[in-house]
Order: sequence, then C-alpha cells, then structure tokens
Amino acid sequence: MALEDAAKQMDMAFTREDLKGPSYELTFGGATSFLRRKYTKDLTGVDIAVTGVPFDQAVTNRPGTRLGPRAIREASALQAPDAPYGWDFDVLSEFAIADYGDLAFDYGHVSQFPAALTAHIKTILDAGAASVVLGGDHYISFPILKAYAEKYGPISLLQFDAHTDTWQDDDMGRIDHGTMFYKAVKSGIVDPSTSVQVGIRTTNEDTMGVNIIDAREVHEKGPQATVAKIKEILGDRPCYLTFDIDALDPAFAPGTGTPVWGGLTSAQTSIMLRDLAGINIMGGDVVEVSPPFDTTGATAIAGAHVATEILSLLGHRMRTA
Repeated sequence: MALEDAAKQMDMAFTREDLKGPSYELTFGGATSFLRRKYTKDLTGVDIAVTGVPFDQAVTNRPGTRLGPRAIREASALQAPDAPYGWDFDVLSEFAIADYGDLAFDYGHVSQFPAALTAHIKTILDAGAASVVLGGDHYISFPILKAYAEKYGPISLLQFDAHTDTWQDDDMGRIDHGTMFYKAVKSGIVDPSTSVQVGIRTTNEDTMGVNIIDAREVHEKGPQATVAKIKEILGDRPCYLTFDIDALDPAFAPGTGTPVWGGLTSAQTSIMLRDLAGINIMGGDVVEVSPPFDTTGATAIAGAHVATEILSLLGHRMRTA
C-alpha cells in the first residue's frame, strides 16, 4: 500500500484482508480501530491483540475512563501510517496485529467483571498472542495480571504512574483502582523485588517492596539514567508494563481521573519507552484516559502513542527471542 491508496481505500478495519502492513486512509474518516488494524475475533495467526476494557468503577474523583478505549482508538487514527518513529523496524509490517474489540461484561453485575476480564485475556494468551489493553480505570490491571501469572508465573511489574496503588486492602473481593497492586503482591502474582514504579509523586509509606523511581528522580537524573535503573531491576524476567496516563503531568494529559502536578513530560516518556527496548515484556496496558475532562483530545493522543510504543516493545522482544 502507498499514499495514493488513501484515495480509494476506506474502512480498512473491516475490509483489509491481512493483519500486517500500513493502512493509508483519510485521517478524518473510516472505521477507527486501533491504528486501523483489522477488527476480528479470530485469533488464528495473531501475534498481538489490541483490546479495549471500557470499565469505570472506582476512579477517585473523575469518572469517564470507560470512554477511554474509544477515544484512544480515534486518536490513533491521527498517527502517520508509516513505521512508528524512532524504531529500527516496523512492528505493523513485521507482526500480525489485530484489534480484538472490547470486553463484553454486564455492568449491572460488577462483581462478575474481574473473572470476565481474566478469562478474556486468557483467551488471547492461550491463542499464542500477547495483549495490549486500552482501559478503563487502573483496577483492570489486576485481573489481567492474573491471566499473565497463570501462564508465566509470578511476573515483574513495570508501572508508570503518579500513585503506587499499593494502599492496604485485604478484601480481595473489593474492586478498587488504588489497592489492586497491594493485592497482586499479596496474592503472589507479582514479584515486588523485580518490579518498579516510575513517576510516583504521592505519599504511601507501604510500597509492598516494589522499587520506586519517583518523578523528581526522573526529572533530576533524566530518561536514560532512569531506563538503565529500570533494566537493572527487571533483569531478564518476564514483565508486564502498565501505564496510567496520570504518570504524565496534567499539562500533557489533563483528561485523567486523578491528575497530579510535577509529572513526567511526553518527551521524557517517549525516550524512556523507546529505550526500554530489550526488556522481556509479555504484555501491557494504558489506562485512565478520561475524555470528558480533556476537550482537546491531548490525553487520548498520548494514550494512543503509549500503546503504540508498547506494541513496538513487544515486537522488539518477539523478533529477538
């Protein structure tokens, strides 16, 4: 496909026949799957499945993250159809990437949601694919991690966030976006000694043994030193990357449920995500994009770029395995 194909191609999310390669469409038209990937429920031959989880139960102040997956998909259509910038390969051309659509669940039975999400991700993993998840409030990472731990054993967590989300909560049935990593460590699905949280800037005395690189350290020492420290902590262990969009400063991502000043810049983040190439990443998510609180769409744009970088990190791991 070439640029002139935009004059005659549209809705490639439904009409394209393969799962690889660019899609040249009018940026202002067409079906807005993630990066114009093909929508399909057939995971045969899929390397990476992008899926949305429109769940919004427990954001502290600002609801609306259930609209995040839709907004991120729409924002992804603004990205150039060429290879993601800064990488020495094109993940979209080398790997079969599908948009697996959204998780279906009964919003009237909230207690049933976690098991439904774990089963959804397990279906992807059992098919031999990795998942990139568009959220949704941050609680969704806990049910996702259960599926990953079932396949890989206790997994290392790489979390970009303003908050540690390890506040004490021993009621495993509670659905709370601020306590799920406490539960993940307590239940043995996350290994805290080889996990790291980046961009933290809220007080929580009990970090459950997870290594912390706070926002000030990133600002003072820079992205490259931060990446070196992250890689040292993770080693070569299988890891899962979760990116809460409030890791970014509100100046770069105002549309989030829990904005906190003093955060990471988009420039710092783009450098770190690309320089993380080589980590043993198995999957990832971007969460807490809340479109109602950002009429500019900047937060969704940031979320779309983060998800694209996660795709490239997964592709890098797959092509060097």
